[in-house]
Amino acid sequence: MSQNAAKVQEFEHTTEELHQYKDPNKWHMQDTTWAMSLFGTAIGAGVLFLPINAGAGGILSLLLITVLAFPVMYFSHRAMAKMIYSSKSAGEGITATVREYFGTKASTAFDIVYFFSIYAILLMYAVSLTNTASSFIEHQLNMQAPPRIILSLILVLGLIFIVNFGHDVTVKVMSWLVYPFIACLVFLALYLIPQWDLSNLSLAGNFANADGGAGFVDILKICWFILPIIVFSFNHSPMISTFVIKQRETYGMENVDRKCAQIQKFCYIMTILVVLFFVYSCVLSVTSGDLALAKEENLPILSFLANKYSMPLFAMAAPIVAIVAITKSFLGHYVGAYEGMEDIIKEFAKSRGKKLNNKTVKNIIIGFMIVTCWLVAYANPSILDLIDMINAPLIALILFLLPMYAIYKVPALAKYRKNYLSNAFVIILGILVVLSSIKAFF
Repeated sequence: MSQNAAKVQEFEHTTEELHQYKDPNKWHMQDTTWAMSLFGTAIGAGVLFLPINAGAGGILSLLLITVLAFPVMYFSHRAMAKMIYSSKSAGEGITATVREYFGTKASTAFDIVYFFSIYAILLMYAVSLTNTASSFIEHQLNMQAPPRIILSLILVLGLIFIVNFGHDVTVKVMSWLVYPFIACLVFLALYLIPQWDLSNLSLAGNFANADGGAGFVDILKICWFILPIIVFSFNHSPMISTFVIKQRETYGMENVDRKCAQIQKFCYIMTILVVLFFVYSCVLSVTSGDLALAKEENLPILSFLANKYSMPLFAMAAPIVAIVAITKSFLGHYVGAYEGMEDIIKEFAKSRGKKLNNKTVKNIIIGFMIVTCWLVAYANPSILDLIDMINAPLIALILFLLPMYAIYKVPALAKYRKNYLSNAFVIILGILVVLSSIKAFF
């Protein structure tokens, strides 16, 4: 074949591919599918802890979360989307994108941070599942719960057994549970309406000053207090890479930014409406003192409400929904943590001139997960403190600060530097959430 003929064939192939792109000006069934997928991923078990912090600051904290939830969710995930779909290596995952932009050492560091961001969530859910199961046995089943050291071990072993019994089956089952879980949240929020009491709300809740009001400093404290739980509850960054690559394949590079924004807006509006309704319904059903007690008891809001009210249907359904949601989230995050740790172990062994077989690596990971999740679940650290000091700061590093650093460092992303206000918003919030890790010392 001549050089000219080859060029003509290449041009025709490219033209054919361009004609295969869908019209970006129309809304397609695929767009609805992706919007619902993001919607289901964005609402997880983390939402069960959101009302506890969201209501602790009274009316002010509820207003702040209402105002901040959408921009926090939208601009941060949009920044990550831009970073990924501008990469030539995006199809190989976010690690390959980081490697392309910043080199091998940076991608290795990213892998470690990314692993710990997922692993820390596993530890939190191990604690939460133990507490929720113990509360359910004692309050709803009216039985004596096993000693915590035994109960936590049984639950962790059960979770690890399920996920290792059949990886693909587990992922499918967990994906099927997403929408029933969301439906249950809405149903339970509706069921709580008769318990609403506006007198439960004060201006600043547990952050009120001596005269019951709130000054500028108090408002800043409330804002700093609720930002980590907002970031944690709405995070679905692992889904963004797959999402944006599919949009780039469907609509082409010229339209991917606009199409991603369109789908994300639709999804996030639905997400915010559902989550805020659930949060408001829970907060209006309890006092600020109740929320402080829920935090002290280290329970998700549904378990606390089930123990508080004498409503038989709610008392049984709420903790079961919480247990299923936490289990679903644990298993989903375990898959990511397993793959991340597997890569780290293999790379470490390779750097030492050794090669471990897959069975050895698997046994190391399973042993590590069982022992650490069990010990942390038994120790029962504060779940909300774990979110504030570990989970949310690590998410902020990956979801907020990394994309912003890439935008101002990588030439291919230079066109996104003109979004001054949204970029500044993401950077400031990312820094505040990272700094939330030192709140315990104040």
